[in-house]
Amino acid sequence: MKSIEDINQKISRGEAAVLTAAELKRRIAEGEHLTVSDVDVVTTATFGIMSGTLALLHIHVSEPGTFHHAEKAWLNGVPAIPGPCPNERLGVVDLVVFGTSRANQSYGGGHLFRDLVEGSEVEITVETGGRQISRNVTLAEMDLARIVTTRSAFMNYQALVNRKEGTERTIFSVRGISGPFREVTVSGCGDINPLQNDPQGRVIGVGSRVLLNGGMGYIMGTGTRSTRKHPNIAAFADMKEMAPEMMGGFVTSDGPECITSISAAIPVLDDTILDSIRITNAGIPLPVADIEDRTAFTSSHYGEVWDHTDLVITYSPEACLQCEPCQAAAICPTRAIIPGEKIDPLRCVHCGTCLRECIGDAFSGNLGTITVDGRPVPITCRQSSRAHALRICHHLKALVIEGKFLLTGKCGDLW
Repeated sequence: MKSIEDINQKISRGEAAVLTAAELKRRIAEGEHLTVSDVDVVTTATFGIMSGTLALLHIHVSEPGTFHHAEKAWLNGVPAIPGPCPNERLGVVDLVVFGTSRANQSYGGGHLFRDLVEGSEVEITVETGGRQISRNVTLAEMDLARIVTTRSAFMNYQALVNRKEGTERTIFSVRGISGPFREVTVSGCGDINPLQNDPQGRVIGVGSRVLLNGGMGYIMGTGTRSTRKHPNIAAFADMKEMAPEMMGGFVTSDGPECITSISAAIPVLDDTILDSIRITNAGIPLPVADIEDRTAFTSSHYGEVWDHTDLVITYSPEACLQCEPCQAAAICPTRAIIPGEKIDPLRCVHCGTCLRECIGDAFSGNLGTITVDGRPVPITCRQSSRAHALRICHHLKALVIEGKFLLTGKCGDLW
């Protein structure tokens, strides 16, 4: 049995054997016999909509004595909660901003967080004593800016259908979910998800180091709605270390949501941990629930979502009919489509919504189907991006190999 200290020493010497979860599973599938001595670290990741995301911000608004304390506040129109510290007469505010708060139906907390990380100026408005004070501010000017997740990296999620006639507006779809059984939406990155590769919590726990939106962070414990059967984590990290392409906003049929990513490095200490990492998509259950009550009534598996499907949506400009306006661009939940030119790879999350909107078939990608009670139901929206999660796995692998990400182990169990 190896120890985390042993592995960290190998990382520091540049001798650690590091694989992404997908690389390890592929080598095993190809017939290679891997043992604990063959691999030291396996990198995992998940990327998608995670509603339980918020920001803690400390911002200078004006000179001391200008106002007593903030009563209300907004950032680019997104409501923020002042406090808990009143900062009386200091001219500063402590703010909590939910990733799900919204300025309007197309701009919310997730968009705001990405704008800040990209270096954009945002407008802060404070209401105090019957008047408003505003100024523009950047992330670099904030004394503290931290992302906290109250619920993230679920050990995979569920698929959702509508068993009734009509279309249900929901955060789980861009256009709403039509029924009965006309389409299904999915979330979860399958067998590269961090908790899926450590289902017993052997090495992932309180105090474990992770990448949160690309920034170095730590796990605080389990998140809300976490259960032993369907666990998730709460984590935090400094926004100033984050990467904009690893986060953002996503506009659903029920308004803006927040995209978050989590990546964890799993130390392969013994055979039990390695056996857990061997799990593949086809062996991971995918509960199928009705959007009406979100209660599972049947089950599929993640092999139907991610095996033999296209992880990336492609665009063929020559097939574009130059429609005005472009319906695909108008409905794109991340505003990634530049009509007649390209898909912005740093914004597209490969949800697949554009496939059904473009009458010229300029967009292509096989999203697959899920078998629901014996019938194939087409996947029309993916709210997690395995393509992005795979890239994050490789990013973390590079950090480990370069000695920039050492393992911390855990100081407490998740359950």
